[in-house]
Amino acid sequence: MIEKPIERVAKATPTGMARQIKGLSDKAVAWLFVGPTIFLLLAINIFPLIWTINLSFTNFRANRPNREVEYVGLRNYERILTDSDTWLSMQATAHFLFWTLLLQVLIGFALAWLINRKFRGNDVWTTIIVLPMMLSPAVVGNFWTFLYQPQIGLFNYVVSFFTGVDPSSFDMLGSVDLAPWSIIIVDTWMWTPFVMLICLAGLRSIPDYIYEAAEIDRASKWRQFWTITVPMVLPFLMLAVLFRGIENFKMFDLVVQLTGGGPGSVTEMASINLKREAFEKWRTGYASAFAIILFVTVFGLASIYVKALNKVKER
Repeated sequence: MIEKPIERVAKATPTGMARQIKGLSDKAVAWLFVGPTIFLLLAINIFPLIWTINLSFTNFRANRPNREVEYVGLRNYERILTDSDTWLSMQATAHFLFWTLLLQVLIGFALAWLINRKFRGNDVWTTIIVLPMMLSPAVVGNFWTFLYQPQIGLFNYVVSFFTGVDPSSFDMLGSVDLAPWSIIIVDTWMWTPFVMLICLAGLRSIPDYIYEAAEIDRASKWRQFWTITVPMVLPFLMLAVLFRGIENFKMFDLVVQLTGGGPGSVTEMASINLKREAFEKWRTGYASAFAIILFVTVFGLASIYVKALNKVKER
């Protein structure tokens, strides 16, 4: 008879240790298993956060570690909050956040509603739509960089086909007006499937008998949509907005691949500005204070949003 793994473990356990473990309560055993994980999380997350907070009150520079470090109090925070470049980067981030969330929610919900109707080839189309989400941001950035090329890129020719504009007359990545929209288009293309899947889960969680009762009451399809579908899918939509909002607030890799923050600083979002302060200008203390401000902003907004989400769920 083949010996089970658990039996081999039991035999290999020393008798003294087995008696000690046997005498532990369920709570103690649970902490025995969870403890190493909690310690690892503290070491990876909490310690760097405390260290960053400490650096934010200093003039420390990572490229000059032997230089005497001075505590400057709240001077770094004051300089950040009064710096026009900081507010421009936050403005660019807010612009990117608003339009990507709006487009992804509208298009994602529309796609989920269409796929939920179950037609022939439903599964195939679902797989095709979800494909962009599976790609690496580096791959997506390089792919769309070629598409945006004014001379050979397919994107300009598609726009020209529908509008009649000369394909070489505009440059999506090199134009001050169009560069922000080039990133919005790519992020919407890549992450709308994520919103679609969450909305699809919400749509399929609605019981059929609710719609049957509405049809008995002679409610129109339009009324069923606004009084049944939208209210019941709203918590799922808000959850998708929360996830995408947090991710897009710290957007970095896609912007670097497409525009690098340019032209000029029109697409220099908060994460790009933070990277330049920390690893180009080597103002580590200043960058640490900026990171703490971004963390507090995201944490505060997310906390308020989660409270609103919980109120919607309780309805």
